[in-house]
Amino acid sequence: MRKLKIGILGTRGIPNHYGGFEQFAEQLSLGLIQRGHEVCVYNSSLHPYKEREWKGVQIITRRDWEHKIGTAGQFFYDLNCINDARSRNFDVLLHLGYTSDSIWHWRWPKNAANIVNMDGMEWKRSKYNKPTQRFLRWAESLAARNAHTLIADSPSIQDHLLATYGKNPVFIPYGAEPFLDASPGVPVEYGLVPNKYFLVIARMEPENNIEMIVRGHISSGHSYPLLVIGNITTPFGKYLTNTYKNDRVIFHDAIYDKKLLDNLRFYSSLYFHGHSVGGTNPSLLEAMACGCRIAAHNNRFNRAVLNEQAEYFHSHEDIASLIYSSPPAEVIEASKKANLEKIVSIYNKEKITNAYEQLMLNACGEKKLVLQPVTLAKPESQLS
Repeated sequence: MRKLKIGILGTRGIPNHYGGFEQFAEQLSLGLIQRGHEVCVYNSSLHPYKEREWKGVQIITRRDWEHKIGTAGQFFYDLNCINDARSRNFDVLLHLGYTSDSIWHWRWPKNAANIVNMDGMEWKRSKYNKPTQRFLRWAESLAARNAHTLIADSPSIQDHLLATYGKNPVFIPYGAEPFLDASPGVPVEYGLVPNKYFLVIARMEPENNIEMIVRGHISSGHSYPLLVIGNITTPFGKYLTNTYKNDRVIFHDAIYDKKLLDNLRFYSSLYFHGHSVGGTNPSLLEAMACGCRIAAHNNRFNRAVLNEQAEYFHSHEDIASLIYSSPPAEVIEASKKANLEKIVSIYNKEKITNAYEQLMLNACGEKKLVLQPVTLAKPESQLS
């Protein structure tokens, strides 16, 4: 089998100190290294890790001015990465996301297979104003029209790209592993009683409905505390912590130690997933892999993953109600078991890495649009 030289860009870098794409880049690069491929990951100069290699993955650090000029810095960081990639002779360049990358499509290396993971519908995020949303739709179209291959992590994203651009992306979701290393001492270290607290883990963004969850929990009057883990130093994070000062709501800054997070998930009484925009969310898969009882925002993306193995909310009143209206224990256990089975059968990390490897090999063999070389089982609700 051919050994590939693979570049991964579009993230702030690895090891993960930010979020979903960074976590995925970390997992995928390690998996591809284990399969004998050469992998380079582009890191922002703002990333705390400064070495040139991480667990066999080559780290290429490029200048990032986001801390000085704001969001515009992301565009120049992506350009710096793309310009560097032009001289690296990559077989494959995997672009994670298109937001600040696709406007430079004319600089993408022509001798590499440019594969784009399209992420979610960024232009629907409520944090963006109308001009920014229009720009993001234009950026999405540039990526869709110029990539060798498109990847959709959700059947809903796949359907959107096919209907809008006539391009049939490959469906490859994210992956996770069943959590098998539980330690009740972890929640105790955070001042929590195992199985007697509620949990949210998310970036502090309006469309993740953290405010709705907090309001619902407070209005419920339930004695269990709600632990909210996320980047509370952002403007929205500061707004939440300043607005909702309550002795039953615990705000904690982002944690990137997966073992700690998994233990906190495992011992939660109820895990809230408020994400409302995007495709298959890695944090939701991690909650499923930890055997959580899950309450999710009621939208097509979450339902595509969870089907009936969750409780759903659309308002803070819904949250207050479901906190007190727990399903029978046997129903909860059946849902947990079914979600764990999905991790093994659909969202399996090894299967996801294999699918990416196969896709990359096929793309390099053809150097043209690869429509559907990889077949993964889709969630039940998306099967015809």
